[in-house]
Amino acid sequence: MAAKKGSSGGSKVVNALAGAAATFVARKVLVLAWKKITGKEPPEHPEDPQVALSEALIWGIVVGVGVSTAKLLATRATSGRQHKGSGKADGTPV
Repeated sequence: MAAKKGSSGGSKVVNALAGAAATFVARKVLVLAWKKITGKEPPEHPEDPQVALSEALIWGIVVGVGVSTAKLLATRATSGRQHKGSGKADGTPV
């Protein structure tokens, strides 16, 4: 991931923390949703041959899309708030 010119170390830390928190929460929500929908725990080790291929693929796709989306939304939200406070639309210092 390329850093934007002029981004501060503080904003990178805030974005990283927001992304980590979003990842944690999204994974917890996905596990709960999986349990509610399927009635069983999600595969702990999808690469295990005893886990059905379809179940492993579906779980991998769900987690990948869900976590990536949550992280993207969290970092965009924090970046947007930081940029609003800077005084310029593109987020560069005044």
